[in-house]
Amino acid sequence: MALLLAALVGAAFWLSAGEMPDPGRPVSLLLGAALGFAFERGRFCFFCLFRDAIERRATRPLLAIVTAVAVGAVGYALTFGLYLPNPKGEGLPPGAHIAPVSLPLVLGAAAFGLGMVLSGACISGHLYRIGQGYLRAIPALLGALCGFGLGFFTWNSLYLAQVSESPVLWLPRWLGYAGSLVVLVVLAAAIALWLVRVDREPAPPSATHLRRGSSTELRELLLERRWSPVVTGAIVGVIGIFAYQRTTPLGVTSQLSTISRSYLDARGALPEVLHGIDMMRGCVAIVSSAITNNGWLVIGFVVASFAAAVGGGHFKLQVPTVGNAVTALLGGVLLGWGSLTALGCTVGVLLSGTQAFAVSGFVFLIVLVASVWIGVKLRMHSWFGA
Repeated sequence: MALLLAALVGAAFWLSAGEMPDPGRPVSLLLGAALGFAFERGRFCFFCLFRDAIERRATRPLLAIVTAVAVGAVGYALTFGLYLPNPKGEGLPPGAHIAPVSLPLVLGAAAFGLGMVLSGACISGHLYRIGQGYLRAIPALLGALCGFGLGFFTWNSLYLAQVSESPVLWLPRWLGYAGSLVVLVVLAAAIALWLVRVDREPAPPSATHLRRGSSTELRELLLERRWSPVVTGAIVGVIGIFAYQRTTPLGVTSQLSTISRSYLDARGALPEVLHGIDMMRGCVAIVSSAITNNGWLVIGFVVASFAAAVGGGHFKLQVPTVGNAVTALLGGVLLGWGSLTALGCTVGVLLSGTQAFAVSGFVFLIVLVASVWIGVKLRMHSWFGA
């Protein structure tokens, strides 16, 4: 684990060297590493959290998502105040994931939710579980690349019919920063209290405190026991704040969709024009043969999750069966298409969007939860032995 983490730090120094270094690359790599480590240690898998809440009424772990949104929103509000002191005009904070609220957003979120159920995780979940040796993530991510490709072919019709005319709704435009933050924090607190009250499972042992301060207990605290949901969510929220301030809002699909778009573009298979997509806010694909900042974030994410799994003794190769590889592939296609259509995933739209007070983020969250609930009730996650 120490060697892997040292390699990440060394790679960040290497990326910062050269005649014309790009400061975004080393920062993205290290932020991705911090995020991957936190996801693995806190088991921050959106699908697993929602599934356990639906099937077993184990709702307390969902506090990780609630905390991440609330903590991130505080940092976003302070940052927005520096960039855009008056939120009630026509402008929007630079780079924030604030997208149109449209029918394609709803369709994308619904497809993404069903894709999570079929494949067993969202895209970020598959990325960090690769580090744990979960090989079913490979066909899921290959399916996602195909899904991104399908999304490029349906984009023009959806954009011209719906997205181009849909409103971009942002809470601070009506409530201001203080009002939006108060509403979000109060809502998060109410949801948190409800999640604790309806939870039907005892809280598992989590990394919360040291009893005697020994090095053995410190290792257990950091690497072996699952981090508590609140601690994990707070760390993810802080990482999201730093990501927005230093590079771009958190997201894990931009590089993957860039790979798909660049592959199709090189073969002349894309539509001649992709209307408006390059002007959209969110995890937008570009045509590039180089690793983007988001690509470095994903690399750091996977390597650090592997390091955390090895250090905590959680790494174990899990080879998929034919049946669950097929469902992972099909679910991955839905993940890719849904992510491209909604301009992001559970990290890029749900987390970064709600932290930025974008109504699109809350719409994505509501539709996603409904879609996952339907998929779990239909037992789609157990089809073909998945």
